Amino acid sequence: MGVARTRGTGFAAEVVRTARWGRALAHPARVTILTLLAKRRTCVCGEIVDDLPLAQSTVSQHLRVLREEGLITGEVDGTRSCYCIDPEQIRAMMADFSRLGTSLEREAACGC
Repeated sequence: MGVARTRGTGFAAEVVRTARWGRALAHPARVTILTLLAKRRTCVCGEIVDDLPLAQSTVSQHLRVLREEGLITGEVDGTRSCYCIDPEQIRAMMADFSRLGTSLEREAACGC
């Protein structure tokens, strides 16, 4: 049975998904946002901006990236948006990274 390829890229869907997770984590602000949300264990609104050395508009851009990748969910309540981690997506991300790590570790015996 062949490997499913993502249309237009030529790469396996699992590889593309793992790369997207990596992109979502590729900025310290996004890692910090996920950490803040995990520690609070509740939906968080405006306080995210208070905890980062960034402008509100910049924080919004980082939240958008995390939301697009499904790592967080957001609800709009009037002029406020509340965010929380999506534990199912975090588990999926960790499983993908674990598979990648296991594969790299197993195949890394190049003798260099």
